[in-house]
Amino acid sequence: MALKVIGAGMGRTGTLSLKAALEELGVGPCYHMIELLTHPEQVRYWEAASARQPVDWDGLFEGYQSAVDYPAALYYWELMEQYPEAKVILTVRDPNSWWESARETIYQAGRPAPGQEGGAPPPMPFPGDPQLFARIFGMVKRDIWEGYFGGRFEDRDYAIELFNRHTAEVRERVPADRLLVYQVQESWEPLCRFLGAPVPEGKPFPRLNDREVFRQRLQGGK
Repeated sequence: MALKVIGAGMGRTGTLSLKAALEELGVGPCYHMIELLTHPEQVRYWEAASARQPVDWDGLFEGYQSAVDYPAALYYWELMEQYPEAKVILTVRDPNSWWESARETIYQAGRPAPGQEGGAPPPMPFPGDPQLFARIFGMVKRDIWEGYFGGRFEDRDYAIELFNRHTAEVRERVPADRLLVYQVQESWEPLCRFLGAPVPEGKPFPRLNDREVFRQRLQGGK
């Protein structure tokens, strides 16, 4: 099954809400970082991508119709080439709000808890081999915090400059007829119009993974 939708938006731009919306519209299952955390053995695919080695994208995305959030969004261009019929959705939000949200959530998620030795990530509310989770969070650190942001994510102005640069790059590289620049606050209409799908009757647009919910999940709460 080939991907029909590729998400190019950074984390904390409404990607989990978009995942739920795409699945409601029949463009699912949708791959998201949550999928990697629930299937940590898949880290081998993403480590290959990070090392610029050949990736069995069809094997990774078997059964999926869409992919959003990191790590897929980091490779939106490669996925566009692999799936030339797929449409691209760039989720965006106010840059200052994005930085504050990311700093309080995903930036904290991979950091060792106070007193932890060896720089291991905090315990995760998912079953699985701790060594696989260590590889996942090591990859996130290399790819995102040290790689993309050059170890300077805490510099608000610099991080926001890169966020805006990413938005501009996607707009420039992706053909306009294949791209939707989208804020989840816009709800169903632009998303359904872009996908040629009817607006779900009586279904509120999903609003998922706000900061407090993220913190509760990280701590193992419901």
